[in-house]
Amino acid sequence: MGSDGRVVLYTTAGCHLCEQALQLLEANQLQISLVEIADDDQLFERYGLRIPVAATGAGEELDWPFDQQQLQAWLEGVQLKSPAGHA
Repeated sequence: MGSDGRVVLYTTAGCHLCEQALQLLEANQLQISLVEIADDDQLFERYGLRIPVAATGAGEELDWPFDQQQLQAWLEGVQLKSPAGHA
């Protein structure tokens, strides 16, 4: 995630787990950039067995599996939680 509040989701076509991760991220009203790892050999080598992976521009990563509670804790830890998500 960059300074603009965007979360990167490393994904690939046909990945049903990636679709689940995307739904969790969208539920938090985050700006999301999808990165297709199949288009980049280095990304494929790094994330091929780990996807989906959510990441920030600062290098913070959250590997699947994660649920809403784990995602919220990660977002709070990296100070990315959207104001709409606060109680």
